[in-house]
Parts: sequence; C-alpha cells; structure tokens
Amino acid sequence: MAGIELYASRSSRYRRTWTAAAMVLAIVFIVLGQTVAAVPGIVFGFMSPAGGMIGWQGTAYTLFGFAAIAGVTVAWVTLFERRGLASIGFNGSGPKRFLRGYAVGLAFLLGVVGVIAALGGYSVEGAGAFGSTNVVAALAPIVVLLLGFIVQGSTEEIVTRGWLMSVIASRHGLAWGLGLSSILFGLLHAANISPSPELLTGVLNVVLFGVFIGLYAAREGSLWGACGWHAAWNWLLGLGFGLEVSGQVIETTPLVVDLATRSETPWWITGGAFGPEGGVVTTAFLLVGSAVLLWRGRTRDHGVATSAAGVAVSTEATPTGA
Repeated sequence: MAGIELYASRSSRYRRTWTAAAMVLAIVFIVLGQTVAAVPGIVFGFMSPAGGMIGWQGTAYTLFGFAAIAGVTVAWVTLFERRGLASIGFNGSGPKRFLRGYAVGLAFLLGVVGVIAALGGYSVEGAGAFGSTNVVAALAPIVVLLLGFIVQGSTEEIVTRGWLMSVIASRHGLAWGLGLSSILFGLLHAANISPSPELLTGVLNVVLFGVFIGLYAAREGSLWGACGWHAAWNWLLGLGFGLEVSGQVIETTPLVVDLATRSETPWWITGGAFGPEGGVVTTAFLLVGSAVLLWRGRTRDHGVATSAAGVAVSTEATPTGA
C-alpha cells in the first residue's frame, strides 16, 4: 500500500525524500553527527584519536554526543522536507508513551537475562552498586549513563524508525519501510566485534529488533514508546548486569549484579562476545513480541484504512518531493 503516513497526516507543502537517497542520507546523518561530536571529545580527553572511549566518562560523552546525529536529522526534516516533529513520531501523550515503552523494554530485558541465567549461562562475578563500599560513587555513573542511553536510544529511533521508516512507508508501504530500515539498522552493527557466528546471529537479531520496534512504533502511531523501549533495554543490559551491549562493554560497577558469561554454556544461548543480543533467547523474545503486535494489529476500524500493524494511516495523494 503506497502513500502510508505513519505518524501524522501529510501537508501539500511537504517534500518527500527519495527512498534510495534516504538510505544513503541515514548513514550520512550518523557519520556527520558522530564527527561533529568526536572533535570536542578528543580535545577534552573523553575519546582517543582512534575513536575509543576513555572510562565511563568517555562512554557518557559518546552517548550524549548522539544528540548531534538527532540534530542533523531533525534539521533535514524541518528545513528540507518542511515537516514538523509530529511527522516523525513525536506527537501526543509523549511522557506516558515513553514511560510505558521504558517499562516494557525493562521487562523484555529482564526476561531474556532471566531465561539465559536459568539455562546456566551466567556466573556472578561481583556485587552490584549497592554492595559497593561507596554507594554514591557507584551510582553516579549509572544515573548519568541512564540519561545518556535515553539520548542514544532515542537518536537511533529518530533516524531509523522516526525518519527513514516513515519516509519509505510514505512511498512504498509499511512492509518496505520496516524491511529496509531494519536491514540498514542491522548492518550498522556489523563491525561491533570480529567476524564470528555470534556476530552473524547478533546482526540478524538487531534486524529483527528493528522489525519489532518498528511494528511497536507503527501500532502506537508514535515514536515515544520506541524511544523508551530502546533506552531501557540498552541501559539495563549494560548498567544493570554488566553484560555486553551489542558487543560493547561499559567499564563500571553495574546496578544489580555483575554477571559473567560462562564459557561452558553454548554461545548460541548466551550470545558470546556480542552479549545476549547474539543468542537465540533474544531471537525468541523478539519473534513472540513481533507476532503479538501483528496479531493485535489485525483488527480494522470501520471505514479507516490501517497498516499491517493496525495503525490508522492516511492514503491521500501527495506531491512528489526531492
């Protein structure tokens, strides 16, 4: 179904970026934003010239630096496409949808870690922040990084599900928007660790996550919940249990408990070096979540066209843009 508007109705003054150009521009936005943020990070000692993060402060700076990517994307939407933020999903009931998405993201992550632990995938390597001799000092980076992951997770949602998916869906329908944005999102994680079976599984799971969270956003008709879900998952994964976030490790005392992956447990359960996102437990959770969203989206309102995820959409004719 062509002409689907996921988040807001379309004005005759809007420009619509071509699909091929949008795929390239998404990468340009990310590279440009990261470059802008990296320069002061290197100058002030938060990052190495090679791009590595120095301590948890470097991690925090990098996460907050994602705001530059969001800024570049929003500038394109508002200045070139002549659209408002509602058109990329920042519409009504923002706090409520964000907090609900955050709670669901925490629940998903707790479920994944709990199942892997029940299968013997983890051993306890150390106590959490509340078992530290200096609780305040241990909690400080956890709180700062919570805010950082809100910026980072929301930025990735703005680029992929807020802008890219909606642009493609407006021309070719939700299926194409979901598929292409999710594949690009997965490929952006393809160099996180050395080539290995867990990297392959991890990238496929990231693609599947893109499908799931895209359905979540489309069903709500909003990006707020997807931002909350993404931020909660990354934060609790890295800061709650000290596990790898898509292959990246945060060097600080975790909030709950410091878990270590047991080498005798098969990598396809634990995810190996990629972390839980590289294992089949995450695959199962995302498949079930996607199936539930699709099943709930089958209901159609009388006289209202709906997308595959069950969100009301606009199918009015619109002008072709650049």
